[in-house]
Amino acid sequence: MAEPFCYKHRVTYAECTIGDHIYHSRYLDLLEAARGEFMRALGRPVLELQNADCIFPVIEARLCYKTPARYDDLLTIEVWVTAIEKVRLNFGHRVLNQDGKLILEAETFHVCTSREEKPKRLPDEVAEKLKPYLNAAVDCK
Repeated sequence: MAEPFCYKHRVTYAECTIGDHIYHSRYLDLLEAARGEFMRALGRPVLELQNADCIFPVIEARLCYKTPARYDDLLTIEVWVTAIEKVRLNFGHRVLNQDGKLILEAETFHVCTSREEKPKRLPDEVAEKLKPYLNAAVDCK
């Protein structure tokens, strides 16, 4: 089993509220960026999959906010796979700050479709690349 994929992000001023914490919906952008880099690291960038008529729209997202991330924090976003099915693909995420404090836990639920949004089977090659990350639970360093 592989460790979760780790993506680093420095919180920008534009992501924060007047209360100096990341606005709640901005976390979805961070999770998307981390998943994109995860797929790139696996050798199957999202754009390549899209050009091959294979997209993964989010059909559900669950976010559990633990403590606020603040301007200039250096975040580590962990990504792993929680389910691989015929047309379904789910990802787990954890966001930690530079001190290792848990900021957010999340899971996103995706369906594999064509660009015309017709469900299709997850490509075998993509599933094989993702399998080592199924339920990975070791913290990133």
